[in-house]
Amino acid sequence: MMIKIFPENPAPRHISMIVDVLKKDGVIIYPTDTVYAIGCDMKNQKAIDRLCQIIGKKPEEANLSLICSDLSHLSEYTTPFDNRIYKMMKKCLPGPYTFILKANNMVPKLFKNKKKTIGIRVPDNSIPLEIVRELGNPIVTASIHDNKALGEYFTDPEEINGYFKDRVDIIINGGFGDNQVSTVINCSNGEIELIRAGKGEVESIMS
Repeated sequence: MMIKIFPENPAPRHISMIVDVLKKDGVIIYPTDTVYAIGCDMKNQKAIDRLCQIIGKKPEEANLSLICSDLSHLSEYTTPFDNRIYKMMKKCLPGPYTFILKANNMVPKLFKNKKKTIGIRVPDNSIPLEIVRELGNPIVTASIHDNKALGEYFTDPEEINGYFKDRVDIIINGGFGDNQVSTVINCSNGEIELIRAGKGEVESIMS
């Protein structure tokens, strides 16, 4: 099922319907401020396993991140980090960045591995932010690739629907997506290290 949602003003009834689906082992595809992504309820192991099957990865091997609604969620899934890193994150979130932080003991249980770090995103798009707020906990997420073009991502919701409609529960049409991924910054060792340059501006936050 595909639902049209306007990022400028997501309809509460649509958000509630999506959250109900997520609570029942659902998997969704949704827009972010970068590329479209696939996600599920972080607290639903059955849904995480299903998501990994859809993207063709084992849970212990999949490069999954968490979508949070704001910085207050981070302390539940990461170990404490210094004020310099916090100020940097506060300056650029919500935004097109993925921050790699040291994970606490909650994360390995989720992903069935010995993962010591976790990627955290707070995208500048009201659709996933409203979903996470109503759900009450983060969404486990991964970008969706266009397998027909190496290194490319789906941007057209209609094309996404044609490819994934029989494999996920809801596809959110939030308009055309970007084909540029998030900037990835590693803060897990107490330093600020650029891992991948993407859509997010780098120089001002790294200085």
